[in-house]
Amino acid sequence: MKELKVGKNDAGQRLDRFVSKSLPLLPGALLQKYIRIKRIKVNGLRAQRDQRLQEGDVLQLYINDEFFDAPREENMFLTLFRPVLSIVYEDENLLLLDKRPGQVVHADETEKVNTLINHIQAYLYQKREWNPRWENAFTPALCNRIDRNTGGIVIAAKNAETLRIINEKIRDREMDKRYLCITVGAPRPAEGTIECFLRKDEQKKLVSVFHHPVPGGKTAVTRYRTLERRGELALVEVELLTGRTHQIRASMADLGCPLLGDGKYGIGSVNKRYGETRQALYAYQLTFDFPTDAGMLQYLKGRSFQVENVPFCEKYFSPVK
Repeated sequence: MKELKVGKNDAGQRLDRFVSKSLPLLPGALLQKYIRIKRIKVNGLRAQRDQRLQEGDVLQLYINDEFFDAPREENMFLTLFRPVLSIVYEDENLLLLDKRPGQVVHADETEKVNTLINHIQAYLYQKREWNPRWENAFTPALCNRIDRNTGGIVIAAKNAETLRIINEKIRDREMDKRYLCITVGAPRPAEGTIECFLRKDEQKKLVSVFHHPVPGGKTAVTRYRTLERRGELALVEVELLTGRTHQIRASMADLGCPLLGDGKYGIGSVNKRYGETRQALYAYQLTFDFPTDAGMLQYLKGRSFQVENVPFCEKYFSPVK
């Protein structure tokens, strides 16, 4: 329990507004709940949220210590009272989440609170599986990332050993990750492998495709398979054999069939005609191949997981089973 004393300059304020300013990490909905269940009292007595405070009043706050910390990027998860996650699979070691297009995975210049990692940490904190104040506490972390405007399966590790193993398996290409995308124009041939070199321009945040080695270029290998065609659009399944920035988007555009909705590598007039502002790209399936030993995660060997639905498939094509 901690106490706050009301000074002259704070007299006359409502209880809920005073506490909200004093504890910016405490979510508003949780604050109201704590007042209602008497975890926030005034002078030892039950209080009302709209109660006007007087100079000299003493508030008793039966609230977790972490809410008294100063706001920082690493504790912003505390402000999420109702974390929203689409969980594909969960066990004691990891979470598989279906990240929806538009959500950032980590804080950036556009978003600090409503990030995927903050929702994950808030979820585990509220389940009492994790608390940053525990001694030597591991911070739940993402094993892979997906662009803001791309959706699909993201892996979150609940402990350090899981993070180490999954990162190793991703690096050694021991996990099969499949994407679905909609292309403008059908790939020719309908199935094949794209081998090229990608060079990233850090300032423009774009990659260029080359068909011969170039300084700064990285090898990119992409397998694709056309699943269905409807008019000028094609539904294509893609497998990455290398993991490069914008690999699918740039490679398919270079093949002559850019992704629908892609603002960087696509066709603006076509995107506008369909009303699409995000690339039609989704990491829809994940299989733990594990050809070599996976230690404590060996139980996942051979298991495959898939998202329930891919929004653009439902809009333009038959559901993928």
